[in-house]
Amino acid sequence: MKTLYTGKTKNVMLDEETNIVSLFFKDSMTGENGVFDPGSNTVGGSVEGKGKIGLAISKYFFELMEKNGIPTHYIDSDIEKGLMQVRNLTVPKLEFVLRYYTAGSMCRRFTLEEGIPFDPAYAEVTLKDDIQGDPLISERLCIMKGLLKEGQYDEALGILARVGEVLKKELASLGLTLIDFKIEVGYDESGKMYVADEITPDIWRVWDENKNIPNQLDCSKLLLEKMAL
Repeated sequence: MKTLYTGKTKNVMLDEETNIVSLFFKDSMTGENGVFDPGSNTVGGSVEGKGKIGLAISKYFFELMEKNGIPTHYIDSDIEKGLMQVRNLTVPKLEFVLRYYTAGSMCRRFTLEEGIPFDPAYAEVTLKDDIQGDPLISERLCIMKGLLKEGQYDEALGILARVGEVLKKELASLGLTLIDFKIEVGYDESGKMYVADEITPDIWRVWDENKNIPNQLDCSKLLLEKMAL
C-alpha cells in the first residue's frame, strides 16, 4: 500500500488497486519528556501493542456512533494487522473541540483554573498546524483557505455536539467523566460529512472515579478491562 500521510499516531495508506484507504495505528503516544498527554503535539514515546488497543477501542466507538445515527468513515478493521479500512474522504486539517470543563491548553491560553464547568459545552475549531501551535480558526478563514465550503463549519459543529452526547453517556457508564475531546471531520464528493480519524483516549480527557486524569495508555487499559474488548 502507498503511504499518503504519516502522522504522530497513525499512517494513512492507499491500496492503489482497490482505491481503499486504511489507517495504520502505530504504537506511538503523544506527550513530552516521557509524560503521556493526549493534548500534546509531539510524540512522547512508544508502547508495544498500543496501536492494536487503540484500533479495538476506535472500532467500538465508531460502531456505537453509527448505531446512534452519526455517520463515520469506518468500514472495517483488522485488529491483528493494526489496520482500519475507511471511506476515501477529503479531511481538512482541522480539529473540532468540545469542552465540558476547562483543562489543558485553554487554561494556559486564557489564564483559567482547571475544572470550571461549561454549560452549555464550549466548542472550538483549530487548524492542525504543529508549528503554529494549532491556532483557533473561524468559519470565514476556513472558507477563505478552501478547507470547508459554505455551511460545513456549522454542520461539523452539529456532528461534534452529537458525538459528545453519545461519548459522554458511554464513558459515564464506565465510571469516567468526559472533560473535553476533539474529532476530525471529512466529506465525500457529494459534500456529506462524516466523523473521521479515530475515537480513542488519544482524543479525549476524562476524570476517573477518584478525579484523576488517566493518560491515554492507562485509560485504554481501563476501557479494555471494563468493556471486555
